[in-house]
Amino acid sequence: MAEKVTIARPYAQAIFELAQEKGELAQWSDMLALAATVASNEDMAAAIESPNLTHAQVAELFTGVCGDGLTDAGKNMINVLAENDRIAFLPEVAELFEVARAEAEGSIQAEVISATALNDAQKAAIAESLKNRLGREVTLNCTVDESLVGGAIIRAGDVVIDGSVTGKLEKLATQLMH
Repeated sequence: MAEKVTIARPYAQAIFELAQEKGELAQWSDMLALAATVASNEDMAAAIESPNLTHAQVAELFTGVCGDGLTDAGKNMINVLAENDRIAFLPEVAELFEVARAEAEGSIQAEVISATALNDAQKAAIAESLKNRLGREVTLNCTVDESLVGGAIIRAGDVVIDGSVTGKLEKLATQLMH
């Protein structure tokens, strides 16, 4: 995956700079999300990889599927990616764009994986705690993984907090074995 991110990074940076310059970050987020979804579709992935289609045909097919979800600049982006055989990297481009956007806007997405569903008060407490620690506005994406037994794992950028029972048991087992 590191290779995909390395290839996607210059495209994401160029798109981010263009979007920021024109004040269109939200619009580009929407377009990239749509394009990433289309690129992730199995049928579209097969068409992208097809040796029977030229780069121009792939771009035309792709923009046709996206329809009105792309502006002229978005269609141009698809053409550039198609010419360079990079349409398959759109999910990574979109992800890197969102990271750059969040950083520019002083916010961060945090993933919270908990053993049970969190109530609104718990979510608010976690968000506030992360905001104080990271100095940014925090948006939580919460999921449930019952295999954690109890507690939660929180990922926000480079910060990972493993407060799960499973994680603590694994750490204890490692300490006992050494």
